[in-house]
Amino acid sequence: MELILWRHAEAEDEREGLPDLQRALTARGQKQAARMAAWLDRFLPDGTRIFCSPAVRCEQTVLALGRKYRLRESLQPGATPADLLEAAQWPAAKQPVMIVGHQPVLGETIAQLLKIDSGQCTIRKGGVWWLRPREREGEEQVVVCSVQSPEIL
Repeated sequence: MELILWRHAEAEDEREGLPDLQRALTARGQKQAARMAAWLDRFLPDGTRIFCSPAVRCEQTVLALGRKYRLRESLQPGATPADLLEAAQWPAAKQPVMIVGHQPVLGETIAQLLKIDSGQCTIRKGGVWWLRPREREGEEQVVVCSVQSPEIL
């Protein structure tokens, strides 16, 4: 199974009275999402299951890809790595899974899978981490296949 983690692109700052889930992408964020979506569309396998946080900024990010996706309440801000891995059915899922979500849970999940002692990993806004499990000499490992940032595409 492949696990692709996509952090939402740049969003509006928090404003008084605006619920966090309603924050939208900025103009820059829309460009970031479009650049990353174009790259993903070239490499994302057909049949990839896509799950998205219900936050407006995440849904606007995934809409740039133009593929079917499902909103998952369990992926909204405050989610845990366990929530994310359960949604993805890691590592047992038969087809690739992409999660469009938030920091810090995306970075915490990567740190957990890669056994990073600090328990944290920073993901740039609009960035993607592509991971794959493997077994080597009886040991379960996670391979980083790609890390992309919209600024370099």
